[in-house]
Amino acid sequence: MSNTPENGDGESITTGLFPLFPTPSNSVSTISTAPQWLRNASFTTDLSVIDAAASTAPPSLSDAEASEEDEERDAYRNNTESVHPRVYNLIEEEEEGSEESDEDKVKKKKRDKKKKLKINDSDEYYTKPVKDYYLDTRPDPDNLAYGSIYRMNVPRYKLDSSQRGSELGSMKLYLRNRRGSMLDAEIDVSSLDGKAKSDNRYWYAKHAAMERNKNFKRIRLSASREAVDSSFDRFIPLEEEGETVQESEEEDVLSEVGISWEDEVLNKTREFNRQTRERPHDEKAWLAFAEFQDKVSSMQSQKGVRLQTLEKKISILEKAVELNPDSEEVLLALLRAYRSRDSADVLISRWEKALMQNSSSYKLWREFLRVVQGEFSRFKVSEVRKMYSYAIQALFSACSQRHRQMDATSEPLDSSLIQQELVLVDMLVSLCRFEWQAGYQELATALFQAEMEYSIFSPSLLLSEQSKLRLFEHFWSSNGARVGEEGAFGWSLWLEKEEEHRQKMLKEESSVDNDVGGWTGWTEKLSDKKEDNNFASANTGEGDVNGEGLDEEMEDENGIPEDDTEAMLKLLGIDVNAAASDEVKDASTWVKWFEEEVSRDQNQWMPTRKAGEFSSVDEMGEREDEEQLSSLVLYEDINGYLFSLRSKEARLSLVYQFVDFFGAHISPWTSSNSLWWTEKLNSLETLPDSMLENLRNVHESLSKSDGANDFSLGSLLGGSNDISMRTEMMKFLRNAILLCLNVFPRNYILEEAVLVAEELFVTNMKTCEVATTPCQALAKRLLKSDRQDLLLCGVYAQREAASGNMKHARRIFDMALTSICGLPKELQDNAPLLYLWYAESEIANSSGSGLETESSSRALHILCYLGSGLAYVPYSSQPSSMQILRARQGFREKLKTIQSIWSHGVTDDQSAALVCSAALFEELTNDLSGAVEILEHMFSSVLPGRRSQSHQLENLFNYYVRMLQRHQDDLTLSKLWKPISQGMQLYPLSPELYRAMIDICNHRMTSHRLRMMFDDYSRKNPSVVVWLFALSYELSRGGSLHRIRGLFERALAQDTLNNSVILWRCYIAYEIDIAHNPSAARRVYFRAINACPWSKKLWLDGFGKLSSVLTAKEMSDLQEVMRDKELNIRTDIYEILLLQG
Repeated sequence: MSNTPENGDGESITTGLFPLFPTPSNSVSTISTAPQWLRNASFTTDLSVIDAAASTAPPSLSDAEASEEDEERDAYRNNTESVHPRVYNLIEEEEEGSEESDEDKVKKKKRDKKKKLKINDSDEYYTKPVKDYYLDTRPDPDNLAYGSIYRMNVPRYKLDSSQRGSELGSMKLYLRNRRGSMLDAEIDVSSLDGKAKSDNRYWYAKHAAMERNKNFKRIRLSASREAVDSSFDRFIPLEEEGETVQESEEEDVLSEVGISWEDEVLNKTREFNRQTRERPHDEKAWLAFAEFQDKVSSMQSQKGVRLQTLEKKISILEKAVELNPDSEEVLLALLRAYRSRDSADVLISRWEKALMQNSSSYKLWREFLRVVQGEFSRFKVSEVRKMYSYAIQALFSACSQRHRQMDATSEPLDSSLIQQELVLVDMLVSLCRFEWQAGYQELATALFQAEMEYSIFSPSLLLSEQSKLRLFEHFWSSNGARVGEEGAFGWSLWLEKEEEHRQKMLKEESSVDNDVGGWTGWTEKLSDKKEDNNFASANTGEGDVNGEGLDEEMEDENGIPEDDTEAMLKLLGIDVNAAASDEVKDASTWVKWFEEEVSRDQNQWMPTRKAGEFSSVDEMGEREDEEQLSSLVLYEDINGYLFSLRSKEARLSLVYQFVDFFGAHISPWTSSNSLWWTEKLNSLETLPDSMLENLRNVHESLSKSDGANDFSLGSLLGGSNDISMRTEMMKFLRNAILLCLNVFPRNYILEEAVLVAEELFVTNMKTCEVATTPCQALAKRLLKSDRQDLLLCGVYAQREAASGNMKHARRIFDMALTSICGLPKELQDNAPLLYLWYAESEIANSSGSGLETESSSRALHILCYLGSGLAYVPYSSQPSSMQILRARQGFREKLKTIQSIWSHGVTDDQSAALVCSAALFEELTNDLSGAVEILEHMFSSVLPGRRSQSHQLENLFNYYVRMLQRHQDDLTLSKLWKPISQGMQLYPLSPELYRAMIDICNHRMTSHRLRMMFDDYSRKNPSVVVWLFALSYELSRGGSLHRIRGLFERALAQDTLNNSVILWRCYIAYEIDIAHNPSAARRVYFRAINACPWSKKLWLDGFGKLSSVLTAKEMSDLQEVMRDKELNIRTDIYEILLLQG
């Protein structure tokens, strides 16, 4: 193993295994007297040599010195030179020739005994070796430098500030850094005496202080400019000004020398001051300057210094607002900074002052309402409702002012006015969502009904806003059916029928009076007065009974039940006058209360119509009267939220959001980057059906791989609605959509929604299976009323194909396509949608069956007629090569026309369907590359800004991704990943892309890499979608508890997601159902209700899921707080106690 050269005295010296340092002469005797197995120089080195070597070590080595030391190391390793042996000793070395007294020996023995009692890290984790020695074939010098082998002992890095050229090899740099870590002059080598303790780790106090020192120099290693400039050979870089190059050169100099944190702060501050001084109206510069203060604050350890930095940030933003008073982003940043400093009352006053000056800003109102809702100490439902009323009135006032400034009869309306009306609709939907989540489902439904009647079915009369409101009060207070109810036909038609009925009654009265004779003027006046009294009684909720008599009767009637109730409670052992904590002592009682409350929430969502249901007050019991009054929505409850909509886009948006709000299936009508989609995601309480479907597909994809888990995110919260509730909702939606189709005829999105709602309603109503499609009767009735509605035929055929009736679907498609030629031009323009739906149905039918060839040829036959433009003929045989060639040429000409239209920013459903059809045609005839080329070429013809806001282009991109998924087995990861990454940048909130990403990357990359991608997306574009899919991936793969908890905590730590009810509910359900940690779920629950005090479902989760860890006293207190926050509680605890008694 080692050579044994002789010294001058002829004694053999054992060469060490680690010949790093020269052996002193005074250690020779130690070697001679030591046992044979300890004569190796590696165990007997005088550690004082390390001190000398470290003190004389140069701070940096040049390239020549490094190469010389490399040669010396090789020489020592090969033992080609005769050198003195290196001796290492891990125990304290005593000097030779020193004479010790008896007292010194006694002290030394005591000191040795104390040292033996101390346990090193190595003794704690590693047992002593059984063998006398081991052969270290690949020695690690750090073992000698730090005295032990411990997995957490990582030596602190060495910061090298020497000049390095671009030609320095990575291996040479690595060797120099390793040698420098051992011979660093900063190492306190005196601490190596004794047992050579490793005091030089980065977590020790002195090194931690050095790292935190703001004067500590740091360098940033970057590629050399020569290597970067070599990549510019093929193109000319676009440089706006020459100062960019100058700044980059200065950065290179700083990176070579190294700068401290204080220097960086000074340089950055100087640069930001220069930018804001030269460009005072640059919002991005001010926002970057304020964001840099957050980075500075994160480096401060003292609270006072952090507060000073916050004050500096506020002063910067105040100056920015002063110079840019119209900037919403700067004002929002300032108000968010105020939230970190001011109290709740002061913050609200600042918000109110800002909103008075910017009353037409939707962003400011939306953020203000989020602040008010999330402030637990100030939260009350009535206060938030009042703020929503102010917001809607302010936004509607801005719309009316804008409309008056423009020509009222100009068509089409200005795009800015349309956008203002769209955000007004979004604000109303946010209010309805808030009311629904707070437990006021009847009010939310009534708000939708009232606004749809007021804006969509309003009579075509030139009335002022006040006159229109008075006329609508007459309709709302009457017994007329409203939107969604049986027999409803809209406010306008109701008013016509009411006027006809009134004229008919007047004629009958006049005819009777004519028979009798005399003047009839007083009769007309009395009838009008009678009608007015009826309307007033309906508004006040009173009948025709005298007010004073009614009060006396109610006092007499209510006196007896109160006595009976008190007596009954005393019989049951319940003291009415006792404190709330003494009423219910059993937690199971609160669980029953929870079940009854949930049941009533599911059943009581429609506003009741008191008039007509009870002939008199005597027929109502006390409890029924209270329930009817709580679910009765008067005109005074909704008149402050009504507004008129003039644009067709805003009215359609109201209808679409109404359908989506009540849980019906509806095709995408807006981009995932829209404000509506963002607000919907942030206010989710349960998982909608579309999101559940995507998460279910992810779980199924992951369950096919090894190591998959049975848990899924969709199973944590269960179903969103009860079956009976969903059945009634589908019936309500069917009636409402059918009424809306009278205003928006031939709208295939609404037609598809009404057919799906009919399917769900009929399926839930019928217990036995039926042979026909559930929506067949309704579809035939609609087609009978409008036989030229091609898109309705296509939607109906798609439902038949989805139900498995492909033959019937083909007959419907063929009938519609053969009748296109005889239709008007505007209806023929819808043909591409019909052709694409037919071809996609055939492709979907071919998967998993043995008729793939026939289905593919059928799809190709359909697309050939679309491309060639010939009259459609039903399928009889496979298309010929001439037909395919003619169709390819036709598609090429049509795509050129569409490209010129898209370049101007005009996109529609028909052109997007034609592009999809051309891509599918290329996929069936040639290969995937031709289809990809068409899609990428057409997609690149639109500017990125317009791409991200067009839902047609987003649907086109999703079609592109689905096509790649069908061929993912034949493609490499790079070809699959490129479009996915591009789509993530354009549509970061699209659930379709996240589902495709997991499906594609699951089998092609490691779990660690996919997790890193999720972390990256969550930092760049934090949203509920990213975290839901990341959590779904971890749950399906059986991720560790710490990883999943970390995901929840990181998501909820973000300011925009701290008020996400769905994330809090999933967190609680995870701790209860999967982690089985009720105490942790209890802690999460109290944090959740503090962050989201408006969500009744979140409050009720404590009663349903935490009954094992919450006491009856805590549940009673929770209910009291719910009442204090004005959440709608439908069940009294006394009802449960009476039922138990």
